[in-house]
Formats: sequence, structure tokens, C-alpha cells
Amino acid sequence: MSLESCKVVWTAPLKLEDAKWVKLVKTVYTDPNSKTRDWESAERCTRPAGVDYDGVGIVAILERPGTPPALLLQKQFRPPIGKVTIEVPAGLVDANETAEECALRELYEETGYRGEIADTDKSCLMFNDPGMCNTNLHMVHVKIDLEREENKNPQPQLEENEFIESFTVPLKDLYTECRRLEKEGYAIDARVGTLAEGFEIARKWRFS
Repeated sequence: MSLESCKVVWTAPLKLEDAKWVKLVKTVYTDPNSKTRDWESAERCTRPAGVDYDGVGIVAILERPGTPPALLLQKQFRPPIGKVTIEVPAGLVDANETAEECALRELYEETGYRGEIADTDKSCLMFNDPGMCNTNLHMVHVKIDLEREENKNPQPQLEENEFIESFTVPLKDLYTECRRLEKEGYAIDARVGTLAEGFEIARKWRFS
């Protein structure tokens, strides 16, 4: 069994009453000229009450003395685009859970690794595709110490409908690896691609 064997069988319009995870909405707004306009978009149905974000993306850095830091990435088949996508670990927040708690929980469930929050604040609130949907998240930086006994043979705790393959890329090679993976037919998630572009911009313009 491999992710590459996954394929879209068929697609059809989804009735509102059958939607479990997302819904389509029509928004009426006024433009700078006070003209009334319509906008169609999607909204998640999973955000807990009283929480202003949907989930987290996890920048998980694997550390081992004597080796360059590496980024933990994943491969997942995504039906909306019909491709295996290169992503960072991520997940939806539960009620009464902080972004940091969500990140550590999702990291363990998806990869089996036990991490610790890096010495940095979570990111600003990021909107994935604000012209299309209201989905948003915080990026959380997590360190994974490969010398810890519990990280020497990590075992993911995946749900029955989750099929995830984890792999690592040295941080210094992320940009070239994204290019290579794209040529092989993989889709690059925007969070991964943006990280890679940021590293490349820093390299080209030599700032720190």
C-alpha cells in the first residue's frame, strides 16, 4: 500500500445538509465606493466555541549533536487536488486547548515524536486562503531531541482514515528539495513552500 496508489474516483456537488466539515456561505459587503457586492466563500464547521483559530501548523526541528538541524515533513494524499502533498504536521485545535498544547498533541499523534516548545512565541494568526475561506492557524515551533529514548523508535497514533508518511529534510536543503519533489509530481503545501522561499530569500539577500 502506498500513497501514490490513491486516486479520486468521482466528484459531485455537496448539499448543505450533507456537509460535516465545511459549508458554503454568501457574504454581502460594501466596497470603498459604498457599492453593495456579493462574495462566495467556504467556512469550517469545526472551530470550537470561543476560539478564534482553527488549528496549528508545526515547524518541527529534529536535533541531534553533530548533525545539521532537519525539518520534519509529511506526505498525505489530498482529494481536493488529487495529489500527494508535502506538508508540515498540522491539526485542528480542541476545545480548551492552547495552540502549544495542540501542536505537541498533533505531533505525537501524527508522527510518534515527543517534542518541546521552542523558545519563541507562536506565530501571528495566519489565514490560509482569505479570498476562498476563513480557515486560519498559528504556526508553532517545536524541537525534537533525537537523543531522548522515546524518540528513537517513534510510533504514530493515526486514526483509521489517516494515511501519513513522515520524512525529514535538512533545513539548508529545503528549497532545492521542494523543487525536486514538485518535479516528481508532489504538490507543495503553501506553509512548506513559504518556509523554503523564506530561506532562499535570506540566502540570496544575505541578511540575518
